[in-house]
Amino acid sequence: MKQIAITFNNNMNNELYGIGHRTDALTVLIKEAPSGEEIMNVCLDIAEMLLRKNISYGNSAIDPVRVLSQANPEEQILIRIDDKLNRLKYQQEYENEDTVQDLVGYFILLMVMRRQEAWENGDLNEED
Repeated sequence: MKQIAITFNNNMNNELYGIGHRTDALTVLIKEAPSGEEIMNVCLDIAEMLLRKNISYGNSAIDPVRVLSQANPEEQILIRIDDKLNRLKYQQEYENEDTVQDLVGYFILLMVMRRQEAWENGDLNEED
């Protein structure tokens, strides 16, 4: 198994992104968990996919342009999740597409959107 070290680019302000205080704790958890390295690798793969898509498409999932659909952003994400679940149910994978990874990505985007809304509404504090 390859060794995972959680470090971030020296140019990145870890505290600004809220990740600096988590790296030591994650390193310990990865070592203690029986599948810690595998779990972290999968999570990092999904994070990389989401970040690349966010760079390519902007915040289209969280802040859609609403050309045809007037559904709110949460409803639009839930529709995308339903579509992915439908593909899994009927085993309709498309070539070069990982439906499970996409599904996990949409759930993460849903969590990000809900966290942003809670922050904007004053329902979250700095520790959340």
